[in-house]
Amino acid sequence: MNNFDIAVIGSGIGGSLISALNTDKNLILFEKDSNLGGCGSTFKRKGNYYNSGATTFVGYEDNHPIKNIFDKANYIPDIQKSEIAIRVIQNKKAVDRVKDFDTFIDNMDKVYPHKNNRIFWNTIKTLDEKFWSLKKLHYAKYNLSSYLKTANAVVEILKVFRFDVFKSANSFINETLYGISDEYRAFIDSQLLITIQTTSKDIPLLSLALGLSYPFHDVFYVNNGMGSLFDGLLKDVNVHKNEQILKIKKEKDFYRIFSSKDEYKAKQVILNSSIFDSGSLFDDMKIKKYYNSFSFSDQSAFVINLTIDSKEDFLHHYQIILDKNIPNAISQSYFVSFSSKDDKKLSKNGYSVTISTHSNALFWKKLSPEEYKKQKGITENFIVNDFLENFESLEKKDIIDIHSATSNTFKKYINRYNCGGKPITFKNILQTPSCRTPFNGLFNVGDTIFAGQGWPGVAIGVEVLNEEINA
Repeated sequence: MNNFDIAVIGSGIGGSLISALNTDKNLILFEKDSNLGGCGSTFKRKGNYYNSGATTFVGYEDNHPIKNIFDKANYIPDIQKSEIAIRVIQNKKAVDRVKDFDTFIDNMDKVYPHKNNRIFWNTIKTLDEKFWSLKKLHYAKYNLSSYLKTANAVVEILKVFRFDVFKSANSFINETLYGISDEYRAFIDSQLLITIQTTSKDIPLLSLALGLSYPFHDVFYVNNGMGSLFDGLLKDVNVHKNEQILKIKKEKDFYRIFSSKDEYKAKQVILNSSIFDSGSLFDDMKIKKYYNSFSFSDQSAFVINLTIDSKEDFLHHYQIILDKNIPNAISQSYFVSFSSKDDKKLSKNGYSVTISTHSNALFWKKLSPEEYKKQKGITENFIVNDFLENFESLEKKDIIDIHSATSNTFKKYINRYNCGGKPITFKNILQTPSCRTPFNGLFNVGDTIFAGQGWPGVAIGVEVLNEEINA
């Protein structure tokens, strides 16, 4: 009864997508929490619903991994297109990130004037389009077939991008946007922190292009919360909610899995846990050594959820860029997402608003309870006050409910302190974790392995993993 072909641990984006692709297998999916989706889940508090973190849905378009996977899973999401992907506000000046290139450039020339704006952003857009046209994209290790597919992918990348592969983002910015202002640099880097978890300082040009180009694609609002995507994807999957995996033991031909409720066997195990935390599930010293070889990514999020009583109309997404870092954060910007006014679930009692910024994961862990409460209040109050300054139609009395979350909160509910993996840079590209491990039948998926975070990045990794487990 408890024997399975595949056991998936964690219902984040990666775990849910790979499960939805393999409903023809004897598969079981475990989720520690009562809500599906991990960082992309939707939860209820005091009668109000909120998105826990990830709030943008991008990549649902023809010939992209997300759409391909959803189609194979026979699931059509309930979504609406955001005509303005994100409004970026800096010093009371706004740039609308829209899909239409000419409209965007006209806006950029007014707010961040530079004679090479069109050259810079056209290069960014073109590189992104080339990337999504690749046919052999693959990265996996520890198997001859995996290495051959990876080699073929490298050859294709070199043919398509030629010398652009070896260019750095920083040098391209300095050459093309020479004399760039601090404001303009902050505009670029603040968006990169959201999409690829780092700034332009150490990344390749290709990463810069991918990180800045998502608004040139269709960006969607998910009706009834991001969590509804996972409910739909997993409708035909054997899901065990509120069941935490405590230990996994590798045996000769299978893995023995011990949960908070029962014991299971599986021929293949797919971990949707962060790569550097996965070793804690095993006693086998070789497996522990493998996972412990990956260093912790000390980057997480500070998230504020609000319910706001207002009749005003708002866009779905904003980014506010400040002239200095937010207290207890590693960013000078924060991201704001409003629920759609006609969303019957999220907006039942007013707008559901999610505000997030980046912070160090371990900062919050080391604080005493008293200091934790104090510092959390400082960060929350600073962001909320600045938020109200930028949305002048709102007042403090319009906030019906408010609460905030740190890396400690994420650890409690989704069993991880950090959010996202390490960005792929020139320094670490060869150390990027693979979905396949050196141990037969043991795999990883999610935002801490190739190809990185966000729906498109994780979906690429899922397509690679699906090839590997079905080879």
